[in-house]
Amino acid sequence: MSKYQVQPSGKEAFFDASEIIVSKTDMKGRLEYTNDVFLSIAGYTEEECLGEPHSIIRHPKMPRAVFKLLWETIERKEEIFAYVVNMTRNGDHYWVFAHVTPSLDDSGNVIGFHSNRRVPGREAVAKIEKLYADLVATEQKHTNAKEGLQASYDQLMSFVNDNGGKYEELIFNI
Repeated sequence: MSKYQVQPSGKEAFFDASEIIVSKTDMKGRLEYTNDVFLSIAGYTEEECLGEPHSIIRHPKMPRAVFKLLWETIERKEEIFAYVVNMTRNGDHYWVFAHVTPSLDDSGNVIGFHSNRRVPGREAVAKIEKLYADLVATEQKHTNAKEGLQASYDQLMSFVNDNGGKYEELIFNI
């Protein structure tokens, strides 16, 4: 749990399409590296970020089911692409198109992940926002967080299956 308690402002922040946000974490999701673009858009210093959970920038409108899928994919030593809404230190939100890859040690064991994020297309964001709102609503319907996560994950997988059957294809066709 982060020591920073931030409330959403409802205002969107943007970064330049020529910029790439980069971060690296350990297997517990603690930040080990952040580039200057990450720090600039998020509004934190490097000292404030390193060692903190990556969730320091998690927006409450981001469904946990997407992160479940991300972690499952990384643990299989596979890359994943995802649309993510993050939150700055002052509560503003910003959208990214993330490419997340596992970091491996010399023996091939997953020891963390590396993420590069770019500016997403606005049409894609408009499409994904509805899906994410539906997933978050499903999560919040359950008093038990694990049950809510599983229901949301099942809903996400059903959506994927109804739209071609492969998550990667869905993401690139949005």
